[in-house]
Amino acid sequence: MTGLRNIVLYDTAETHENLLPLSYTRPVGGFRLGIMTIKEKWQRYLPGEYSFKTVGYLQEKYKPVELGESLALFINGSLLPDPDVAAAISELEEGDLITDGETVLAFIAKDSDFEKLANLSKEDFSSYREVRVGARRLKFVFDIFLNNEKEIINDYHLMVAGKKSQPLSDSCTVIGKSEDENGSPNIFIEEGAVVEGAILNVKNGPIYIGKDAEVMEGCVLRGPIALGEHSIFKMGAKIYGGTTIGPYCKIGGEIQNIVVFGYSNKAHDGYLGNAVVGEWCNIGAGTNASNLKNDYAKIRIWNYRQQRFMRTDLQFCGLIMGDHSKAGINCMFNTATVVGVGVNLHGAGFPRVFIPSFSEGSPEGGFSSVSIDKFMTTAQRVMSRRGLELNDTDREICQYIYDYASKFKGKA
Repeated sequence: MTGLRNIVLYDTAETHENLLPLSYTRPVGGFRLGIMTIKEKWQRYLPGEYSFKTVGYLQEKYKPVELGESLALFINGSLLPDPDVAAAISELEEGDLITDGETVLAFIAKDSDFEKLANLSKEDFSSYREVRVGARRLKFVFDIFLNNEKEIINDYHLMVAGKKSQPLSDSCTVIGKSEDENGSPNIFIEEGAVVEGAILNVKNGPIYIGKDAEVMEGCVLRGPIALGEHSIFKMGAKIYGGTTIGPYCKIGGEIQNIVVFGYSNKAHDGYLGNAVVGEWCNIGAGTNASNLKNDYAKIRIWNYRQQRFMRTDLQFCGLIMGDHSKAGINCMFNTATVVGVGVNLHGAGFPRVFIPSFSEGSPEGGFSSVSIDKFMTTAQRVMSRRGLELNDTDREICQYIYDYASKFKGKA
């Protein structure tokens, strides 16, 4: 594969549907877990010119590189990189196929040939030489938080190698060794970040504080944890391991093993665990989300592809929330509640455990549809607070999701 620079992260229809509602608004390669997005991880392992091949309505925003008849490396966007997988892919030749025994993970082809591989299944590659690898990938939404602790540790070592951390303030208390067995720091503070009066426990994993982020006084952090740039842990927050907070977020209360993609707030008291929250979400003060059933039974969760609740074999699974959704003060979520895009929840009591996109209301008063115009107005208002715009392409994506998601109304 020497000299091959064009690398395409592709989505299959199956993966896209299984990862809704989070994949409604981004390619799977744009998902954040660990510290970086999947695309950013691959760029560290295999430098090149990256682009996406995803579902049609997202492709205008995530435009693919025009490859013509040149060869490109195609990588399944749900595949999580590690040194072994990256090494196997780097040795690929034209006509080779990387799989995990079941799923196509990577291959080299012309763009025109990619379009002919309609299902991207092993049967479409009958003439290829199969190379099997052990690999981790995102099959369902809960795989994000299940893999997050390992991904934080992997990303941490990639990001801090050869770099120097800002010093930690004397007002902080560190539990555990400040350096690992290789002499690398277990706490890394990027330029412009502020950490004062916090307790940082690194016995179980490192803590990464991004550029211009802030950890306010009284916070208690137990690694592995990643706090993205310009994000804030508010005073007295209790942050357990396996937690990733993307850029431009405000987080308070008690959280455990959650991933917030970015630009979302859970700024006040309340519990959230084993959860994934998209972008432009807000969770109001005093809101709590269960991650464990009262009878300790295995959890079922709504799956968009199957259009029913599926078994997970998990005992812990919390809130899954798509982009631009909101929960008011003192709301409650039952175990494994799935909230679509553009939902506005308020009032007391437990809502149903699947809330379709563009719904608003409360458990006691019922739900109704949010008009697309009202949604667009709110989304633009929220994004403008960060100096960003809901542009025409974003609006077209939202309109498509609005029309598509209507078929799920009344499903649960």
